[in-house]
Amino acid sequence: MFWRSVVGKLWFTILLLVTFVLFILTVLLLQFFENYHVDAAEKRLTKTAAKISTIVKETKDQELGLSIARELADQASILIVQGDKKYWNSTHPEEESRDTVISLISEDENLQRVTTHGEVVHEEMYMTENRGTSESPLMFIVGVPLSVDGQGNGGVYLYQSLAEIEEPARYTTKFIILAAGIAIVLTTIFAFFLSTRITAPLRKMKQAAFEVTKGNFETKVPILTHDEIGELAIAFNQMGRQLKFNLNALNQEKEQLSSILSSMADGVITFSQNGSILITNPPADQFLQAWYYEQNMNNQSIPEIPLKVVRLFESVVKSEKEQSAELTIQGQTWVILMSPLYNQTKIRGAVAVLRDMSEERKLDKLRKDFIANVSHELRTPISMLQGYSEAIIDDIASTEEEKKEITQVIYDESLRMGRLVNELLDLARMEAGHVQLHVAEIEMVELAERVVRKFQGIAKEQDVMLELQTNSQTQLPATIDADRIEQVLTNLVDNAIRHTPKGGKVTLGINSNQTEVHLSVEDTGVGIPEEDLPFVFERFYKADKARTRGKSGTGLGLAIAKNIVEAHRGVIVVNSILNQGTTFFIKLPKHY
Repeated sequence: MFWRSVVGKLWFTILLLVTFVLFILTVLLLQFFENYHVDAAEKRLTKTAAKISTIVKETKDQELGLSIARELADQASILIVQGDKKYWNSTHPEEESRDTVISLISEDENLQRVTTHGEVVHEEMYMTENRGTSESPLMFIVGVPLSVDGQGNGGVYLYQSLAEIEEPARYTTKFIILAAGIAIVLTTIFAFFLSTRITAPLRKMKQAAFEVTKGNFETKVPILTHDEIGELAIAFNQMGRQLKFNLNALNQEKEQLSSILSSMADGVITFSQNGSILITNPPADQFLQAWYYEQNMNNQSIPEIPLKVVRLFESVVKSEKEQSAELTIQGQTWVILMSPLYNQTKIRGAVAVLRDMSEERKLDKLRKDFIANVSHELRTPISMLQGYSEAIIDDIASTEEEKKEITQVIYDESLRMGRLVNELLDLARMEAGHVQLHVAEIEMVELAERVVRKFQGIAKEQDVMLELQTNSQTQLPATIDADRIEQVLTNLVDNAIRHTPKGGKVTLGINSNQTEVHLSVEDTGVGIPEEDLPFVFERFYKADKARTRGKSGTGLGLAIAKNIVEAHRGVIVVNSILNQGTTFFIKLPKHY
């Protein structure tokens, strides 16, 4: 609205101020001019009356004196009282009669002082017969004492209507009012001009400010003047440039912080003072998604964060110290390190760093299992070596046959220990990448037949059927290290025969496509539990210790097989159903 705008307010303020000043000035001027004209009329009439009194006193020719008096009176009416004689002259014959004027003067005590006390008197008064009516005019009467040849006291009275006296005042009032009106109009024009000159740059600044709020920091305000408004425009433009610079700097810092958080391997969660999540990065999102998934599987209400993290947050806020905890979700182990966030001196939240320690915990478990398994595998042969050696030393074996039997046991156990040590060394070299493959192009079907022939005798002893499945009409050449691949197949077939009950079947299959050779070893044995499948290729890992006890094997064969296959840039996987059988699949590239 106009009245709410700067132009309206400025115009109204200037107009109100000028109007108030002109009103006060007009009232004062009117009062001044009114008093001035009355005072001027009083002085003029008093001076004229004094002259007439002097002329009447000094002129011997009474008619001549009265004639001169009439000329001097001009617009005023004359009443000369000399004893009982009264001379009257009026310039307005239509006015009041002489008797009325004489009666008015004789009744006024103040006017009587002219003749009784010889004083000069002036007074405003109404005509007697019209007094109290709306048409009764006011008169201004001046009386001057008169004395002629000692013939009693008298006086000269000049009276004139105040309407005639105030006529110049009315013209002056009209002139002042006209001047005030012209001044108000000019003031309005000037106020609009001034307000437009002031508000035009302000409107441009308002438009520029709205553009800045929309993000257009390139907006500039034109500098039209060199006064305070021009300086304000310069400051606004500088503010826009500085604001753009600061926002760009903040965006760069935000992007840099976001990039750092996104590229961090550890998860980061920032909590507000009430414990709600403010910021997360991708690893932290994975942690929360795993938590939500676990809660859905358990058909529970889904809290925002785990209860253990909530307790950790409360502990951090309460103690104002760094706290840590360990949490397992969906088989993954997370270590949470939480620290308080300060806003100057007050805690405004906390930041939690989440590290996935699953691999470290797994490696730690494997390390412990490896030590336990190595100790277990070495303890039996060492105990047997120690026991049978003591038997020889103590001459417990009395016959040569017994001594030879003991010696054979010691030899077999030493071979077993040597085989274990050699397998450990081979595995260590493979994992370190120090194994050199002697690759050459060979026929895969011939290699598979050789492995089958090697185990036919053992299979018959175990009453297990061993067969090779392949298309004999198809040649399957491949560039591999034949000895290493034969070692892999030997290990897999040996395991399959040992874990297949009598009457079972072991099948070695071979097939290929344009780029790969596919090998498989399938048995109808006892199978592997589902929870043990991810660990079958680990060193010394045995799914059923009781089942494998008493059978040859160190628990390193599958680990070595996996390393050999991967050295050929191949893949080995296992599928198994408990009490139904196990199948190992191998994919090898035809050309290494």
